[in-house]
Amino acid sequence: MRTREGMAIARAKGKLRGKRPKLSIKQQKELCRLHDDGNHSVSDLAELFSVSRPTVYRTLTRLPGGA
Repeated sequence: MRTREGMAIARAKGKLRGKRPKLSIKQQKELCRLHDDGNHSVSDLAELFSVSRPTVYRTLTRLPGGA
């Protein structure tokens, strides 16, 4: 109960944010640009940016102009 109260206070102050994204906004845009060029597969992009394939797919569906 005390934990929930503390979390509610932190949320009200804007301190509770959750997990940080693997890629910055700039990296996400670059990933989408490279994918749209058609010269790189999802596996290539995952290796290039040092992330997993699901992270690449998630990034492509989140950004406008993605997959």
